[in-house]
Amino acid sequence: MYDYLIVGAGLFGAVFAYEATKRGKKCLVIDKREHIGGNVYTEEVDGIHVHKYGAHIFHTNNQEIWEYINQFASFNRYTNSPVANYKGEIYNLPFNMNTFNKLWGVTTPTEAKQKIEEQRRKAHITKPRNLEEQAISLVGIDIYEKLIKGYTEKQWGRPAEQLPAFIIKRLPVRFTYDNNYFNDRFQGIPIGGYTQIIDKMLADSNIKLQVDYFQDKETWDKQAKKVVYTGMIDQFFDYKFGTLQYRSLTFETSLLDDTDNYQGNAVVNYTDKETPYTRIIEHKHFEHGTQDKTIITKEYPAEWKPGDEPYYPINDTTNNTMYKQYKALAAQEENVIFGGRLATYQYYDMHQVIGSALVAVQKEFD
Repeated sequence: MYDYLIVGAGLFGAVFAYEATKRGKKCLVIDKREHIGGNVYTEEVDGIHVHKYGAHIFHTNNQEIWEYINQFASFNRYTNSPVANYKGEIYNLPFNMNTFNKLWGVTTPTEAKQKIEEQRRKAHITKPRNLEEQAISLVGIDIYEKLIKGYTEKQWGRPAEQLPAFIIKRLPVRFTYDNNYFNDRFQGIPIGGYTQIIDKMLADSNIKLQVDYFQDKETWDKQAKKVVYTGMIDQFFDYKFGTLQYRSLTFETSLLDDTDNYQGNAVVNYTDKETPYTRIIEHKHFEHGTQDKTIITKEYPAEWKPGDEPYYPINDTTNNTMYKQYKALAAQEENVIFGGRLATYQYYDMHQVIGSALVAVQKEFD
């Protein structure tokens, strides 16, 4: 008999398992994949740590969270500075004075603000009703048309005017010559990849991989006094109120023996609608690699269907209303702890997952 059955060997489950075993509890961790780590899993290929499920850059303003993750790995000084490729034209992200200068030839923040205001007035937007109007009100028509519209519509599989405005509200816009995407005080990539972190967190737990919890849920539940569940909340309740919607991703990874530097940056976004993928990741740049070869991954958004990997919740009114019904059911489960992005139906950055797991730990043990 275990104290906790943890369904999912991702970051939330691993943090909970680490804290529980540190307190003398016995944990059984199961996962349907053939590896631990969930979406932060990194695999070493010819000395390059490949981010198997998309780029993961750790960043936070919370010193406690930063110190917590640093006990499991040393982090480098990587700064997230993606660039946008629009039909061969290269622009800096986030939108900043380098972007405005390349697009309009302006050199001062005042000129850039005047240009955006001029385009905002031309669009006659007073109260943004959707993503398109919200984006134009933030950065003007030119940037929206070149650097937002095509990328966003590929990412979400819907016209921008049908997407809610809140999706774009956290878009960074800076009137400085600063290409650092995040404003957070702490940022970096673990030297040696993320998998080592999960390895250390789960060192004192029993782990079983390639296990589908729902194929024999009743038997698995009997293995422990409590369950920590990090999967899809609607699946846990057998889709009682319907199926929550997600966007999925597919990845096309290639080892290039004939070049040591494919694109000169870890992440390049392709913002035109004609290019089928949203971005190319060149993994070696995350750790400033000097290998004589390189590995790239093209990232293709896809409509999610049951059986696919769910990545981005579609937090529109319909889905959020449905989630609230599932959340109410979850609150009635005395012996189940729900945590992580799938069980709470929201997009989390890594530091937020760790923070929410530590809150769950505090609630459970303190």
